[in-house]
Amino acid sequence: MKLSKIKAILPTLNNVEFQLENGKFVPEHFHVTEIGVITKNFIDCGGNTRNEKVVNFQLWDANDFEHRLKPTKLLDIISLCEDKLGIEDSEIEVEYQSETIGKYDLDFNGNNFVLKNKQTACLANEACGIPEGNQTVESSDSNNTCCTPKSGCC
Repeated sequence: MKLSKIKAILPTLNNVEFQLENGKFVPEHFHVTEIGVITKNFIDCGGNTRNEKVVNFQLWDANDFEHRLKPTKLLDIISLCEDKLGIEDSEIEVEYQSETIGKYDLDFNGNNFVLKNKQTACLANEACGIPEGNQTVESSDSNNTCCTPKSGCC
């Protein structure tokens, strides 16, 4: 979801609620502790230089159980950040603490903002010899990688 879309949705809401894909809700007393721009410059395993830019929202579950972030307040925070940081209309990435800091894409289901799980992927399939559509998600404890020795990948 782009920043312009959340700005269009917020005025239609009575409350700001975030829900994980598994159905659990971010506690209603959450805070938005940061809004900023994250730029990532990198080289993929095929040697291609890439540049990604996202608007980052960080959600924090505080112990002040009476706190509620209203849509107008979040719009004010976004506006301040746009003004002070020159934020452009980019995709939103949300950071939220679970076992570790998770990074999520953002969607809206008609009632709540949904934190969508992100996946890793090989960005240079042709360099790694991976046919389109044949990527699989490996668990973090797997010793397998998408690239084999001497394949030209990192």
